[in-house]
Amino acid sequence: MSNDTNNIIDCLIIGAGPAGLGASLYAGRSGLNIRIIEKLSPGGQAIVTDWIDNYLGFKDGISGFELIENMKAHALRFAPSVENGEVIAIRKEEGIFSVELSDRTFIATRTIIIATGARPRKLNVPGEEELTGKGVSYCATCDGPFFRDQTIAVVGGGDSACQEALFLTNFAKKIYLIHRRDELRAVKTLQDKVLNNEKIEMIWNATVEEIKGDAEVTGCILKDTKTGELRELKVGGVFIFIGIIPNTEFIRRLIKTDDLGFIITDDWMETSLEGLFAAGDCRAKNLRQVITAVSDGAIAAYGAKHRLI
Repeated sequence: MSNDTNNIIDCLIIGAGPAGLGASLYAGRSGLNIRIIEKLSPGGQAIVTDWIDNYLGFKDGISGFELIENMKAHALRFAPSVENGEVIAIRKEEGIFSVELSDRTFIATRTIIIATGARPRKLNVPGEEELTGKGVSYCATCDGPFFRDQTIAVVGGGDSACQEALFLTNFAKKIYLIHRRDELRAVKTLQDKVLNNEKIEMIWNATVEEIKGDAEVTGCILKDTKTGELRELKVGGVFIFIGIIPNTEFIRRLIKTDDLGFIITDDWMETSLEGLFAAGDCRAKNLRQVITAVSDGAIAAYGAKHRLI
């Protein structure tokens, strides 16, 4: 990337998950001069999702990897290739954004679409950080095969926790699903599958207070949320799915966010700063799914196009 801020583009898309790729497709097809920046690799959380059964048009489901590959190939028919880079700061002067990357290069753009997604929330208990990669995981697709015929724990009670617990039954011989309440928050179809799976045993009204182990996970300490009683559960792995944190730290001082850091937008995905849009999991909204992320991206691209008219 050059350091030429005189070459002003129409729209910079930050992030190449489903929201960013959706924005790229619609912005590219509308004739905007765009660039796409991705910190890691295209796909976001979707690419490490084993199976996606609720994306319209794939009646038998599709793997997250294959869906992202299809999205990327489609978007790049109309948009430039995805560039690797990390945005660390954004400024706006006289109607033009100056975007600073971690390699100290700059991009000048008239509009921006932030599609940086979110990352897994951690328990923040003793042993979690030390044993990450040694039995503590946030990605069943990535690490599930390492736990073949073992007894493991999954922490959480929402859609992700249930989906990943079901996936892990392909490898583990037994799974304890630990939830701090006495009922699951997942959609009913997932609840039914979990509660009727002979490999999955529910542990209700419990929180993980500590993860035990030296070179690898050997168990976790559970606390009964009603009685306060502590007990140790022997497991060889702990998979954590308790929510997400938006990847918005670099922009929070510039625009309005909610208390958790999710970006607040209007119906056109525009933020409190004119010309700056947000789409996907980094945005404050009620439903975070691949299909809604792509929709957000399309709307944001349309909003950016009309902001330039």
